[in-house]
Amino acid sequence: MKTSPSDSRRRGFLAAAAALPALAVAALVARRHAPPAALPADPAPQPPTGSGYRETEHVRKYYRTAGYF
Repeated sequence: MKTSPSDSRRRGFLAAAAALPALAVAALVARRHAPPAALPADPAPQPPTGSGYRETEHVRKYYRTAGYF
């Protein structure tokens, strides 16, 4: 039985499609077990100047837990 080039390409595609979920799971596992990035040191608190947004301790804590800094 003679195979055509499209048959071999189809087999290659199906083999890659079968391996894709395993690669996705491996990537997720590797990412989950990666060490966390070092967090920068907290800057010295700035005294409030005027009214408006103030970066208080609870705001800095939110930023740390949300992963913004």
